[in-house]
Amino acid sequence: MASYMDYTSPSAQFFFDVNTSPLFKKDNKNFINVLGIQQLNTLENVSLLDIFLSEENVVEPHYHQNAAELVYCISGAATISMLNPFTKEIQNYPITPGQVANIPQGWWHYEVAAADNTHLLAIFDAPTPEVVLGSDILKFTPSNIMAHTYCLDEGQWKKAIEPVKPSTYIGPYKDCERKNNRTGEQYKTRSYQQQEYIQQYQQNPYTPRYPYY
Repeated sequence: MASYMDYTSPSAQFFFDVNTSPLFKKDNKNFINVLGIQQLNTLENVSLLDIFLSEENVVEPHYHQNAAELVYCISGAATISMLNPFTKEIQNYPITPGQVANIPQGWWHYEVAAADNTHLLAIFDAPTPEVVLGSDILKFTPSNIMAHTYCLDEGQWKKAIEPVKPSTYIGPYKDCERKNNRTGEQYKTRSYQQQEYIQQYQQNPYTPRYPYY
């Protein structure tokens, strides 16, 4: 029970309709509703996102800087994927109704719907689910910094990220015209490529050159 809350006050809220609180809407089948302390002021260290997806739609790569996330599948099916910062591996967890995947605080992750009418409930251990979106990182990091840091051609980088829209939330875009966009096939290919990289990383791990404190 929150010590700062006057539970006898007429302003204390104990009910809220999450259907009336949109966070993002791509279309009538792909949208996210939000519940946090701004919507229901008696909440403490809990908040949630109510996520609806159709097949192959993706909650874009992102991380939550202030909370862990527990994803519960209500209907449909989805794969919850996260980058384990300790092993440098992408871990994929297919979930169906009644199953959950837990994402530790600050871990880079994304969700891909494997069926139409997928409904996910994302629960956070914080009163507001703060987020840093991959689209914002790509769009707002200066191109010259990306090019200089990663030895890229700045012009090619700008061209590559030109279609990226800030705060994408759910992709791909409705006007996406890219061909051969089948996530299942891409998963198989990229998982194999990632294993090659992981083996190389483990053989030649990065060793910090600064002292530990």
